[in-house]
Amino acid sequence: MLFTTRQKYDAFLTQLAQNYGVGNVGRQFSVTPELEQRFQDKIVEKESFLSKINVIGVEELAGKNVLGSANSPVSGRTNTSDGNTERQPRNVLGLEEWAYQLYKTNSDVYIPYEILDMWAKKIPNIGERYTGYVQQQIANDRVMIGWHGVDAAANTDIEANPLLEDVNKGWYQYMREFNPANILTGGATADVIKIGPGGDYENLDVAAHDIMLGIPEYLRKDLVVMIGADLIGTRNGVLYKQWANTPSEKAGISQAMSLIGGMPWETPSFIPGRAMVVTSHNNLSIYHQSGKWRRHLKDKPEKDRVEDFNSRNEGYVVEEPRAFAALEFKDDNVKVPNAAGDGWE
Repeated sequence: MLFTTRQKYDAFLTQLAQNYGVGNVGRQFSVTPELEQRFQDKIVEKESFLSKINVIGVEELAGKNVLGSANSPVSGRTNTSDGNTERQPRNVLGLEEWAYQLYKTNSDVYIPYEILDMWAKKIPNIGERYTGYVQQQIANDRVMIGWHGVDAAANTDIEANPLLEDVNKGWYQYMREFNPANILTGGATADVIKIGPGGDYENLDVAAHDIMLGIPEYLRKDLVVMIGADLIGTRNGVLYKQWANTPSEKAGISQAMSLIGGMPWETPSFIPGRAMVVTSHNNLSIYHQSGKWRRHLKDKPEKDRVEDFNSRNEGYVVEEPRAFAALEFKDDNVKVPNAAGDGWE
């Protein structure tokens, strides 16, 4: 590390220690709940999808879902004129059936001296640049785990699980365990789902509408179709092919592409290419244990780098599993017409 880099880096460590209220960030320290919340907010800002869903601090490692939803309609009438019949209140929150579990999650990173040296020559605050990179990657990891996570392994293997499948159990896995009936794994005649002319669903609109029907009517509020790039690509290609050469119909492309099955749609970062989920943003949550973020920055001259160890407890929750329905994307479950139009892939 160059002399000028060392000066800027040491200034960053001093400022960091002051911000966290600790004497030395070179020893492991706990982040106060207030500062942790600010850090969490910064991470959320780095990923647009995180800002749409719930990122919630909880006290315990395991417990009942925090938000839940109305588990049935609550309005009605009871005739009490006979003097014996009583009005019967209903439990408005469906919290008793669904639970969460947090798992220890490490985000340990390093940055080589040579990168810090380059930054020190061009930017005044290398700490701000460095912190931004760490926050961005944690944000990306959170969304990736949310879609792909299936297990919380004691020892993770990024080579075998490049999409962080073994770091934590994501939203799909939550549904597989708590409400598997709402994850469609096969079509009418086979263990795969075919979307296209002659398939189980003629198009994505029909598929999305059918999936939506798996959600009770009283829970069909603010529903969004969250769909992978592979599937939406096939639909958009068909629309462009149909209308691209008819100027009077081009306005219809925009309108047709804005909805799927009558619902707004989006392709969140890292969602599997052939996934299709119908739910609301506020039905998806990431829980983290308040006051349990641990951090330790270490200068490692023997490896020409600085290391940053972060540890926290977090988990993924579908607040009301009955308000989540989807196509199973694993094991090539979803098929679309091939390019030649004579089969499925």
